[in-house]
This record gives sequence, C-alpha cells and structure tokens, in this order.
Amino acid sequence: MTATSSASATSGPPAVAAVRQLVGSSRPVSWVNTAYPFAAAYLMSGGGITPALVVGTLWFLIPYNLLMYGVNDVFDYESDLRNPRKGGLEGVILSRRWHRLTLWAAAVTNLPFVVVLVLWGDLRSTIILAVSVFAVVAYSAPGLRFKERPVLDSATSSTHFVSPAVFGLALADATFSPPVLAALAAFFVWGMASQAFGAVQDIQADRAADISSVATWLGAARTVRAAFVGYLAAGVILLLTGWPGGLAALLVLPYAASVAPYLGLADADCEQANAGWRRFIWLNLVTGFLVTQLFIWISLAS
Repeated sequence: MTATSSASATSGPPAVAAVRQLVGSSRPVSWVNTAYPFAAAYLMSGGGITPALVVGTLWFLIPYNLLMYGVNDVFDYESDLRNPRKGGLEGVILSRRWHRLTLWAAAVTNLPFVVVLVLWGDLRSTIILAVSVFAVVAYSAPGLRFKERPVLDSATSSTHFVSPAVFGLALADATFSPPVLAALAAFFVWGMASQAFGAVQDIQADRAADISSVATWLGAARTVRAAFVGYLAAGVILLLTGWPGGLAALLVLPYAASVAPYLGLADADCEQANAGWRRFIWLNLVTGFLVTQLFIWISLAS
C-alpha cells in the first residue's frame, strides 16, 4: 500500500475515515459475486419479487461481504502489510485503529438480516444459512483459520459464493433436481479453482507471515495447473445440466485461458499471477452478464 493510498483511506474526520475503511474492507468490487447467486437462484426457482428477495439480496450484497472480508482483514493484517497488491481494488490494509470497530460493525450489520431470514425460512434453509455464516467466520477467525488448511481453504472459500445460491433455492422452496445439483457442483468446483489461483499471487507474502494455503503447500505451478483442470472439470459438469443450460460450459474457457500463461510459474515469481487475478475480477462481470442472458432464455423456454 502506498503512502498516498494509506493516507487517503484514513484521513479526514474520524467518522469519514472509519466509513472509508469499512467500505473498502468489504470489497465493493466483489459485492455482486455473493448477491447475484442468491437473487438469481431465488428468482429462477419461482420465488418472485418478495420481501425475502429484497432482504436476502441486500444482506448478501454488503453486510455478508463485510463479515467475510472485514474479519479476514483484521486477522490477516500482518500478511497484508507484506502484500504489494493490497491497498486498492483488491482490498485495503485495514488500520489497527479500526479493527475492533470492523468486528463490531460486521456483527451488528449481519445479525438483523440473519434473524429475519431464519424467521422467514424453514429448517432446511436455516441449516444452509448456518453453514454459510460458519464458513465465512471459520475462514479467518483465530482457532479455526480454515484459510490456513490447504484444500479446505479452497473448499471453504467456494462455499462463501455457492451457499448464497443454495440458500436462495431453499428459501424459494425449490426442488434440488439433478440439473440443479450439477449446476451447483460445477459452481463449487469453479469456486475452488478460483480461490486456489487467487492464492498463488500471495505465496511469498503468506510464507513471510507463516500463513499456509493451498498455494504455499503445492507451489505456484502445481496450484495453477490444479486451477486450470478445475475450470475444465466445472465445464464438463455443466454439460450434465442439459440444453440450454449446458451452454454455460463454454463460459469456463476464458478462465482456463486466463490462467494458462502461469502453468509453469515459479514460486519466486508468484506476484506475476496478479495480472491473471485482475482479469478474473473483470471476467466475473462479463460472465455474470452472459449467465443472465442464459437464465432469461431458459425462463422463456420453460
């Protein structure tokens, strides 16, 4: 993080500086990645425009991300200080001054949504909701730190993004048919591949801070290869959804192509993978648009 970006994040009146840090810590560029799966799954399952849709989408849009990334920024502070990509689009370095506030803000903003969604749901949706919240907290919180358990880190991270979709389906009382299960499985494998590739760029910073990950365990090249195979596997699984849902299989190809240049990446050059990670961030927006068009097609055809 540069001195300029650090100063701009913490300058001004305390309230303004606090809001800047909280918003930055929640990763605004990633808000849609959790809100969209919930809303799309809920609507595609016939849930309709309801208070549950609005409340669930708002929760997964901002508070959920503050809980996920804010807690991570508090407990990954030492690693983030050593990480050259922190301080902008990919996350702030959360000043120690705001650590306690961040934890309190994450709890206070999430609790009302969770309570309401539990009251509006049933046992199945509540169990899924509990798994989702646990995965978010367990990823970074001391004593659990799933992010430091290789492979479990990728699985837990993927749960962060797949569980909103699963919760949306459950809240809409959807049937988990074979095509739906195939789509969720493909999404989960895609999520694991994405987390693993994202961890590659942090190998040096994580090792310096004694933080383990799937990437520090496998090394850069093998992790990228695993992500590459994971993307292709997700595409194969999507073919099981039938027509026209199977067309989504084509959408994994840009992700595989994006990581392909790093298949032989050395650990010492791990930060070069950041260019691929930045492509991934923007690929998600394009993919989301195309998936939406596919959803519209499926809806019109049904």
